[in-house]
Amino acid sequence: QVQLVESGGGLVQVGGSLRLACEASGRAPSSYTMGWFRQTPEKERDFVAAIGWSGGRAVSADSVKGRFTISRDNAKNTVTLQMNRLRPEDTAVYYCAASYSPFPDTVAVNYKYWGQGTQVTVSS
Repeated sequence: QVQLVESGGGLVQVGGSLRLACEASGRAPSSYTMGWFRQTPEKERDFVAAIGWSGGRAVSADSVKGRFTISRDNAKNTVTLQMNRLRPEDTAVYYCAASYSPFPDTVAVNYKYWGQGTQVTVSS
């Protein structure tokens, strides 16, 4: 069992930056692939970025490439999503998730544990 708690969401203007953090606790959290997903009321949960357990491999959605960076610190059991050059379409609830996948996984159903989400709002 792994517990995930997100923080760092908020309101930011277009072009601004936010840094989301996900703190993991429980059974061997550093052994999981970790991902970030986002969801709006109109859409299903979309993949944002994921990183393998060692931090050596990371993937991100085309819509955030070059703007968002995922990283992890296994010593602190923390995964971070640095979001730069934010756009109104980035507005969503952002969720941290943990997966048993041996590689950075982009599919939400493959993630077993989820945080409660943190709201990100980008105003124009």
